[in-house]
Amino acid sequence: MANDLTLAIDVGTGSVRAGLVDEAGRILAVSVREHDQIVPAFGWSEQRPADWWKGVVVSVRKVLDALPGARDRIAAVAACGQMHGTVLIDSAGNLTREAVPLWNDKRTMDFVSLFEARNDPSEYLSKTGNPPTPAWPAFKLQWIRDNDPEAYASASAVLMPKDYVNFRLTGLPAMDRTEAACSFLMNPGTGDWSGEICERLGLDRAKLAPIRNSLDILGTVNAAAAAETGLREGTPVLVGGGDFPVALLGSGVCRPGLGSEMLGTSCIVTLVTEDPLLHPEISNIGTVEGDWGAFMLLETGGDGMRWARRAFHDKALSYADIVAEAAKAPAGSDRLLFMPYLTGERFGTHRNARAQFFGIAASHGLAHLHRAVLEGVAFGVARHLRMMNEIAGGAPERIIASGGGSRTELWLKIKASAYNTPILVPEEAECGLIGCAAMAGVATGRFSSATAAASALVRYGREITPDPRWVDTYRHMQVVWEKLYHHSQALYDDLDTLA
Repeated sequence: MANDLTLAIDVGTGSVRAGLVDEAGRILAVSVREHDQIVPAFGWSEQRPADWWKGVVVSVRKVLDALPGARDRIAAVAACGQMHGTVLIDSAGNLTREAVPLWNDKRTMDFVSLFEARNDPSEYLSKTGNPPTPAWPAFKLQWIRDNDPEAYASASAVLMPKDYVNFRLTGLPAMDRTEAACSFLMNPGTGDWSGEICERLGLDRAKLAPIRNSLDILGTVNAAAAAETGLREGTPVLVGGGDFPVALLGSGVCRPGLGSEMLGTSCIVTLVTEDPLLHPEISNIGTVEGDWGAFMLLETGGDGMRWARRAFHDKALSYADIVAEAAKAPAGSDRLLFMPYLTGERFGTHRNARAQFFGIAASHGLAHLHRAVLEGVAFGVARHLRMMNEIAGGAPERIIASGGGSRTELWLKIKASAYNTPILVPEEAECGLIGCAAMAGVATGRFSSATAAASALVRYGREITPDPRWVDTYRHMQVVWEKLYHHSQALYDDLDTLA
């Protein structure tokens, strides 16, 4: 029987997803198993790697059962997963900590603040490719070293969530370039671990797993994993990648000149570039095809609409109702502006930023307030795009939208007009699973490159073009919005003193 299927595994923050994808990029079966986050203290967020593995076992068995004969048709297993969750294993392959800190864990803030106080961005950006943030594994390792010294000392390899799953499948430890690039420990120039940064942070470079190419075959499914999952022993397993860069590939964002917007709770806007964009507010991730994804994150993306639904309607209205109400207001909401910083900012000197409406007049009503929220998020992202465009020396020709927000037609039209850039929406929302299939297609020789694989497997449902009248309105409002953004920063510390 032909080996015409990819088993794609996505280890997310909320669940493990397993899917069978055919050679045309069609998802034939999907199974999902949820897992919990553990919050032992304020700002902490943990999960048990054992729960991820249990989710893999259950979800893989379910998709194999859903498609008779699938076990023998799988050409390769390709995994992606939530990034930055810092897993430590010892020389025998056992976990040194039962629970590990996740990407959204904030316990490392003091380590980040200390690093920022002691180091100027000009001293480290070219060596790390990124500004410091509590998300990065480097600072999580510092915390483990100081607060769980036994777990740190006994560790022989540091892995990310999908790497742990791959280790359970093959017995081989590795980390791929997409994950390593966002660790704060990989030198973007050499593509290898930075001994200088490890020494500066007091970390043991020898504990870091070898960096491999996402498209490499890591190994094969071993006997123990085959017995647990139902997979055929000897099935090839890829090195894989982080869920973010793999979803970029699976949405077709895989060459310079293209941009991505992922709108969920937050909003991440990404430009594919040949080299990292070095700036204290811009992060850079290695892409699967070997370029860089320069990205900026707006903490309040879809969460802005979620807040409005709760604050104005006590959740009595649906999101569709709120969008319909917003559509009643004109573009620009009659000069009403919204600053979308409900939970502050990820980077910059004012992470304590706050949200606000500005320009409310007696003539404004609920429709204006709702539309202003949608437009405020668009203005925040437009600011990020402008910053990256200036450093990159040009704007993207297209932006490809994914995530829950890509289903809201009005919001897409607002954004296309605010960015003055067409927006494409992939037909298949499971971009991570499609990205896994694209990687497997390259690793097994079906495609010559990741770009060729994405071109063959990714299809687009619709294109949203800018409205010329809205473009003109938003161009003028963006200027005022950015003035408000900068002037407001003088008040955030004063606001905090009122607590």
